[in-house]
Amino acid sequence: MAPSGPTPGPSVTLDDDALRAAFASLDLAQQSGHGDMDPATFRRAAHAVADLMADYLEHVEDFPVLPDVEPGELRGRFPAAPPEDPEPLGDLLGDYRALVEPNITHWQHPAFFAYFASSGSAPGILGEMLMATLVGNAMLWRTSPVATELEEVTIGWLRQGLGLPEAFDGFFTDTASTSSLIGLAGARQAVAGMDASADGLAGRPALRIYASAEAHSSIEKAAMTLGIGRAGTRRIPVDAEYRMDVAALGAAIREDRAAGHVPCAIVATIGTTGPTSVDPTPAIADVAEYEGLWLHVDAAYAGATALLPERRDPFAGWERADSIVVNPHKWLFTPLDASLFLTRRPQVVRAAFSLVPEYLRTLDREGAVHDFNEYTPQLGRRFRALKMWMLVRYFGLEGMRARLREHIELARQFAGWVDAEPDAERLAPVPFSTVCFRWRPRRHAGHEDEPAVREELDRLNTAVLEAVNREGRVFLSHTRLRDRMTLRLAIGSVRTEPRHVALAWERIRAHAVRLDGERAG
Repeated sequence: MAPSGPTPGPSVTLDDDALRAAFASLDLAQQSGHGDMDPATFRRAAHAVADLMADYLEHVEDFPVLPDVEPGELRGRFPAAPPEDPEPLGDLLGDYRALVEPNITHWQHPAFFAYFASSGSAPGILGEMLMATLVGNAMLWRTSPVATELEEVTIGWLRQGLGLPEAFDGFFTDTASTSSLIGLAGARQAVAGMDASADGLAGRPALRIYASAEAHSSIEKAAMTLGIGRAGTRRIPVDAEYRMDVAALGAAIREDRAAGHVPCAIVATIGTTGPTSVDPTPAIADVAEYEGLWLHVDAAYAGATALLPERRDPFAGWERADSIVVNPHKWLFTPLDASLFLTRRPQVVRAAFSLVPEYLRTLDREGAVHDFNEYTPQLGRRFRALKMWMLVRYFGLEGMRARLREHIELARQFAGWVDAEPDAERLAPVPFSTVCFRWRPRRHAGHEDEPAVREELDRLNTAVLEAVNREGRVFLSHTRLRDRMTLRLAIGSVRTEPRHVALAWERIRAHAVRLDGERAG
């Protein structure tokens, strides 16, 4: 059994009057109705905000990971009507501390183990602050030359760190949903005999996208957005380790061709959202090459692991992809949002989105620069490269690798505790830093597939999840694997230490034993 973790300190309590008094020196005189905050006041306000930020990061562990509020409860704490007159900045910051900070789900908490962590490291946060100050709109080279060229530099750094060849170009988007949408738009554009961006899909044979049963829902959303539709997304069965069945993939493609449909793209996932399984990318790449289909690799979560040269086996074959997504805001400690999109066929992606009216033409630079808006659905783009540049320089690749290795080792230890517990069972391999498991009292061993037992185990694990999360000391999420209620513990926060993982196991075990005892008794 794992050692018990420490009991966290009491929940943060806030005195509204004391907070407002602390910020009283920042009160602003009534505004005249035009002009911004003057630089001197901004300087004092920025120092106060920096203190708030540092205090939060220092004491985030003192908060319950989930706020103890009910839906709709918070709205009543804010005025229903906007203020007609200026309000003192001290009141604004005081209300932030009293109303906002305690009532957020604390993604920065070191015991946030739900979904995939999105923790913002300090250098990334500083980059966000500077990015907001500059308002660098990276839509054209002209609108922000350094934003464009620093994006080219940092994309190159990450590509090299991930061990991918120079054939890949790319840029930053907001999330994997957008990156996969862009990749699949490229796939749609690449279909022979049609120009989807110019002519649309009306009156043409239905396109088909293939992804495993465990692929992320964003693939279907992309199909919905691109006019392919959810019906155009074929979910391919998986094997015992939740990996795409390549034989079933080939059969689905042949079936669709026989029906007059047009296969368009295959999505291979390296690190699926539920069990973090790894599709057999080399075999899938063979199918894509043989069939002439676009291969998109979704490595949004697990792609960070490719920074570790010794752990690149799961990524074999991804260098043959037409497009790849990796999310630095998932496991590279980058403040939301930052998604890395890479492609070997940038001109096809550009053809899918390029539309240059006269007012956006750069007459003296045409053809010499990256105007990134031509590769994406949106025109305006944030200067995301700034925070990535600062973060990579602050940690260095080796510093990032050290943190990834620690998270992988912590997941291995947690999986070992599950495996050693007679009343628990692991439900999937642990190739990265996420463990899928459930509480399964030993009296049910061998009877798990009986309908009554399955329902009982689902109810028990649902109750365990609710009890652990309601307590607020750690936060877990769940999925369903082979129609079984499955608890997920995903390690990825830059602030997580071994004691937090030990605390998670101690609280899970304590609640599971108690709840099972109540049911058995």
